[in-house]
Formats: sequence, structure tokens, C-alpha cells
Amino acid sequence: MSPHKNRNLSEMPLQEFVLDGFEGGPQTQALLFALFLTLYVVAVLENLTMIVVITLDARLHSPMYFFLKNLSFLDLCYLSVIYPKALANTTSSSKVITFKGCIIQFFFFSLMGTTEAFLLAVMAYDRFVAICSPLRYPISMCPSVCARLVLGCYCGGCLNSALQASFTFSLPFCSSNHIDHFFCDVPPLLKLACADTTINELVMFGICGLIIVGTTLVVLISYGYITGTILRMRSGGGRHKLFSTCGSHMTAVSLFYGTLFVMYAQPGAVESMEQGKVVSVFYTLVIPMLNPLIYSLRNKDVKDALWRLGQRHTAT
Repeated sequence: MSPHKNRNLSEMPLQEFVLDGFEGGPQTQALLFALFLTLYVVAVLENLTMIVVITLDARLHSPMYFFLKNLSFLDLCYLSVIYPKALANTTSSSKVITFKGCIIQFFFFSLMGTTEAFLLAVMAYDRFVAICSPLRYPISMCPSVCARLVLGCYCGGCLNSALQASFTFSLPFCSSNHIDHFFCDVPPLLKLACADTTINELVMFGICGLIIVGTTLVVLISYGYITGTILRMRSGGGRHKLFSTCGSHMTAVSLFYGTLFVMYAQPGAVESMEQGKVVSVFYTLVIPMLNPLIYSLRNKDVKDALWRLGQRHTAT
């Protein structure tokens, strides 16, 4: 339960919040601005490149790359919901975000994060069907099925973000409007509530835990079957190629789910704001920057597509 749950505190409808961000003087803020800006620009360029390459290269028009393009799109949205405002706040004395702006930021951040968790599970299922049932793959993962799977991911993300937003922003907030974070997220917002937040914390842990555990089980079961199928292959080259492709996905999954679990699916998460800020930077900025590198540097098809795109550009 939050330490601010004192019934004697004045309750008032807030019109705006202040995002405290990271502590430190002007030099620290300038360093953070340079770091965030660099990582943000690199992440945006990488994900845009992945979307353009997959869209323009006909050889990459397959279910796996369709999902990968959607992953890059989600990461782009993820970044843009949070970091333009965070960058502006590091160079401004006024770190205000309106109440409605906070709701919108939280809703879309939660939507993109939850959708990405579902999408990573779908990508694992796609690899399972491709490797374990290759003859059925063109039918099982036809374009209409892929589109419905992605739509389902967004629907699941929208449902979770709507539930989380309604539970969080229906709370009465105390006269203090300083959010101890660099964007609007559930744990720091619960700190400002004047009411008992036990139910809210249970809802957050319950829903996030269910999503993380459920999607992780899909990934583990899929890769359990995939590993068994690969080990039964006689071709050493085939095994290496499949392990390389699947290894990229498992790396991305482990990074993403691991940080989400630390932040949202353990009881101590709400109480440790400083740790939460660092973890948040990792999964909202570092991971979206790493995902294109993980997939492209370990994927010959993407590297060949980049080379062909470069040759086409040079020729023109």
C-alpha cells in the first residue's frame, strides 16, 4: 500500500502532473539528453530501415518478416509515445504534462507494450509451424491468418491498456502532482493516490503476470518442439541456420519479458522507483534499439536485402 494513503490529505481534481524524471543538476540532465537523443535517433533509424527493407524486398514477403515488420512498427510507436516528451523535459525547467496527456501517454504505452508481448508469442508460434509442420505452413500461416493474429495482438493490448487506464485514473489523487518517473506509468501514479491501491496493485500484478506467464509458456512450448525437431535433423548446416534464426527471437524475447517481469509482475516493483526508472529505460529505449540489430545482424536474408537495396540506390 502506498505511504500516501492518508485520508486527511486534501483531495482535488488535478489538471496536470509534473514528471520529475531523473535526479541531477544541469550537467547530469545534459548528459541524459545526449544519451537519450542518441539512442532514440539510432532506434528510430534502425526500425524505419527494417520496415522499408521488408516492404520493398519481395523476397522478404513471408509471415516471419511480416511479423518482424510489425515488431519494428510497435517499437517505433513505443519510442515516440515516451521519448520526445522525456527529451523535452531534460532541457526544460517545466516538466508538466496535462492530466489528459498523461492518460493518453499511458494508454498508448501500455497498448504497444502489451501488443509486443503478444506478438513475440505469435512469432514463436510462427517458427514452430514453419519448422515442425513445413508442409502445412503455407496454409496455416496464410496472409489472412497472419493479419488476424496481428489484429488479435492489438485487441489484447487495447483491452489490457483500457483496463489498466480505467483502474489507475479513476483513483483520487492527492494535492501532490509530482510523478517520480520520466513518463506516466502505473507504479509511480499509484504513489500519488489518496485511496487504498491494493486492488489496483493486484489487478496490475494479476493481468501483467497472466500475460507474461501465458505468452512465455507459448514461447517455451513452441521452442521446446522446435529444438526437438532441429536436433533430429541430419543436416548440420540446416541445424545451424535454424538455431541462428530462432536464437535471435529467443534473445529478443528473453530481454523483453525479463525486464517486464522485473517492473510489473513482482510485488516489490511498485516500491522501488529508482530501480524502476533504469529498468524502464532498458525496455522502452534499449530493447527497441537492439531488436533490429538482433534480427538483422544474425539474419542473412535481411543482410542480403540491405545489400540489394543499397545496390539499387547506388544504381539510380
